[in-house]
Amino acid sequence: MPGLIGIIILVALILVVSNIKVVPQAHAFVVERLGAYQGTWSVGLHFKLPLIDKIAKRVSLKEQVIDFPPQPVITKDNVTMQIDTVVYFQISDPKFYTYGVDHPMSAIENLTATSLRNIIGDLELDETLTSRELINTKMRSVLDEATDPWGIKINRVELKNIMPPSEIQDAMEKQMKAERERRESILRAEGEKKSAVLIAEGKKESVILQAEAEKTSAILRAEAKKEAAIREAEGEAEAILKLRQAESEGLKMLKEADPTQEVLTLKSFEALTKVADGKSTKIIIPSNLQNVANLATAFVETIKEDNININ
Repeated sequence: MPGLIGIIILVALILVVSNIKVVPQAHAFVVERLGAYQGTWSVGLHFKLPLIDKIAKRVSLKEQVIDFPPQPVITKDNVTMQIDTVVYFQISDPKFYTYGVDHPMSAIENLTATSLRNIIGDLELDETLTSRELINTKMRSVLDEATDPWGIKINRVELKNIMPPSEIQDAMEKQMKAERERRESILRAEGEKKSAVLIAEGKKESVILQAEAEKTSAILRAEAKKEAAIREAEGEAEAILKLRQAESEGLKMLKEADPTQEVLTLKSFEALTKVADGKSTKIIIPSNLQNVANLATAFVETIKEDNININ
């Protein structure tokens, strides 16, 4: 009898221990009692009734990622392409996730494929290739609204790859190559244009600087000629002044010396000799030397008067 009691106690302890459950972080347990929903266990220590309560589903509340295989879609301009999508989702309500839909991942995949076909069907090929952000936003909105009764929150939808047919890809590559060549030609032409403009501006500045240099040189030459002419005129004026002063001094000395008639006659002959220096000069000497002396006296008087006028 004591052994039977021990066995019963041991079995009871095993049942109690086996029905103590610990829910880890970022997880939730959906519990059923006699086949009906009883509650959702959150993080912590929980105990279920043996043989009555059952953990129907263990749910992860972390964000999950599903990478769906490529789906064939047709654009508005009748181009068939393959597009594969990546869906980021999170379970917001474990109860709805458990009882809302059977095989939720398969349901999300089919919903993604149909939504993608509807959206791409309204776009042409070029719009599809350049409107990834628009397609992602529409896909997320449609999927989030459709999966809300399933207790699933769609966080993001990304188009992973867009694969047009091979002939379309070849045409696109040729178009891209032609576009790159066109841009290269434009850049080369712009570079040559800028180079020509810079060369022209350089020549213009060179001509302007050369003209300014020639103008400055001409001004300096004119100023030099002007200065030389002024100095030459000043020199001639000074020479004439000194000559007049010398003549005045000579006449003054001659006057003070009170020359005789013979001296005046001799000076007259010297004056006539100077006058006779010209090639075309003709001198007629009168036979009466007394007249010559009188002429010399008159010449001296005239010089004296000129000297007085100059002084």
